[in-house]
Formats: sequence, C-alpha cells, structure tokens
Amino acid sequence: MKVSQIILIAVTSLTLCTKKADHTPAMANNTTTMTKPDTLNYLALGDSYTIGEAVSQKQSYPSQLANGLNMRSFNVQPPTIIATTGWTTDDLINAISHSGIANKKFSFVTLLIGVNDQYQQLGQANYKIKFACVLNTAITFANGDPSRVFVLSIPDYGVTPFANGQDSVIGPQIDRFNAINKSISEAAGVNYLDITPTSRQAATDPSLVAPDGLHPSGKMYTLWVNSLEPMIAVKLKK
Repeated sequence: MKVSQIILIAVTSLTLCTKKADHTPAMANNTTTMTKPDTLNYLALGDSYTIGEAVSQKQSYPSQLANGLNMRSFNVQPPTIIATTGWTTDDLINAISHSGIANKKFSFVTLLIGVNDQYQQLGQANYKIKFACVLNTAITFANGDPSRVFVLSIPDYGVTPFANGQDSVIGPQIDRFNAINKSISEAAGVNYLDITPTSRQAATDPSLVAPDGLHPSGKMYTLWVNSLEPMIAVKLKK
C-alpha cells in the first residue's frame, strides 16, 4: 500500500473517524510551536501507555524520552501529550479534533494506540481504517514529514497479572493488531519500533509491571526509550 493510498483511506473515512470520545482530552505541558531554531517540540499521541498510568509523570516514556534527548544536547521542550487511559483509536481521533492544536506543527511525533481497540473487541477492520486516519494526522503534525513520526507497537498485556493467565489468547490478538499498524506505518514511510517482545519480558520479571498489575513500570518504559531515543536522535540530526 502506497502513502497516497494511506491518505486516501483516511480522507474517505472521515465520517467513520468522528465517533465521540467518552473522556475529556488529556493534554500535558505546552502546545506552542518552535520559538528558536534549536528548540524542538514533541507531540505524544496515545492512551494509558503514553500518559504513564500508575507511574509518575517523569517515569512515563514521553518524559524519559525528552530528558534523554536533552542529555544528548538536543533542546526538547516538555512533551505535549494527548492521551488518556482507556482510549481507543476512535477516542484519540476525537480528542485530537477537540484539542485546539489543529494548526500547530511539531519537530517530532510519537504514536502508540490500539490496545483498547483489542480489549473492547472493536475489530481489526475498524482499527485498520482508524489507525490510517490517526497516522495521517500525526504526519500532518510533523509538518508532513513521515521521517519525524515514530510509531510504537502495542505491548502485550497478556503476560501481566491483570490478564489472569489469558496470555495464549491475548498475545495472538495483539500480534494481529500490530501486523496492521506495522503494515500501514511502513507503507506511509514512518519509523516503527517493535516494543512488543520487550513488553513480554514482564512474564518473568515482575519489576517491569507497575503496582496496578497491568501497566508498564518506569523500568519498562526505560527499556522502550533505550531503543526509541537513538532512533529519534538520528532523524533529528538530519
């Protein structure tokens, strides 16, 4: 599937991308555009995995990522975050449309969405359409540059205590949803990071799970950032 086809799916599916969210959009920190040539703005789109449910804000992966990039001598502002626990791809689309940042551009964008589509059994066909829609929006936020968009795969919560031993059911479903977002991401020319294998390390390492028994711990997010940070650093240097 070519980039033009991805965009076409999103455009022709706009009527399907307007489902109202059940939550108020959650936005963190600034939403201003770049004010200095060396100042970088970062937009993080997602759900509980992006907002950092059950851990402190500084332990969330967007905050760790921004701090890590600044340690590499980049000047990244605190991330703008549009994410809330429980959001599906439909909810994220609706939240973006009500966020007030429609005309803003960012130096780079991360996107991690889909676990609640799987959990709520909304269907892979719906996810394929809506993920293409939100990915196209993410590229627009990145000033139309796919190389500045970074998609993370959906973690496998089937290995957590919350799943209560249903990993043999949940894991394959997560894999199918990830096959969709990976295919669309690669066709659109954005960057893709498969964190799912890392998330499955929680099966044998309880320290990678937050106290709620479901979400990643700060230690798990650090593992993600260890892979994501150098990937982004290379793109920002170009």
